[in-house]
Amino acid sequence: MGAWPLFRFRGIRVFLHWSWILVAVYHINTGKGEYPHIGWDIGEYLALFGIVLVHEFGHAFATRQVGGIAERILLWPLGGIAFVQTPPRAGAYLWGIAAGPLVNVVLWPVLWLITSQFSDPFNFFATCPRVPNTYSLLNPLGTPEAWPLFLHHIFWINTILLIFNLVPAYPLDGGQIFRGILWFFVGPMKSLLIAAWTGLILGGAAMIFVLIKFQSIWMAIMLGLIVQQSWMAISRVREWSRQMRGQ
Repeated sequence: MGAWPLFRFRGIRVFLHWSWILVAVYHINTGKGEYPHIGWDIGEYLALFGIVLVHEFGHAFATRQVGGIAERILLWPLGGIAFVQTPPRAGAYLWGIAAGPLVNVVLWPVLWLITSQFSDPFNFFATCPRVPNTYSLLNPLGTPEAWPLFLHHIFWINTILLIFNLVPAYPLDGGQIFRGILWFFVGPMKSLLIAAWTGLILGGAAMIFVLIKFQSIWMAIMLGLIVQQSWMAISRVREWSRQMRGQ
């Protein structure tokens, strides 16, 4: 698997993929200069994956609650993966998926409350002026003050992760929630097919958009994985259909 074991919690083993270190070093170094010390950049990146980790534990614990199996979580550069086996019931599947974003929903008012003690989370620079041409904040003594900026970033990391995960594009949580709702009406295979085609179309269109508009290779890679996973799901449904016709 190319991953290192980190710890075990409630019988769930957490692994870190080796490539996470490389991407972490790249992002931390490209972010230098925003804080007065690189330690803040490291802390922000660790906070990002702390949020991702509790999100994945949400999936895992909810899956166990409905009688499923959850024994492993993998952290890698594009987020986290909770390896779960949910009972083949629409309600169980839907709860196992929805519990992840619900963790971010619970975190949102907590982070908003903490951040708002130092600045307006939605109008940051109006309440915390910055030095021209830098992001370094100054307290009345003129020394760098990083707490407001750090908390502001953590608040928006959680907010963006929540919004991104709720996009109805398979295999994102939003796409799987969409599938879980459809499951009640059209069954497991057809719901997966509809959700996967939706993810393929949305992911493909978004990938083209970010390449043309923003020239963002990193975002294009993430969206390309959505397209790839959606196509794999479509292929699985087609294979299942062939097997059922052959019986």
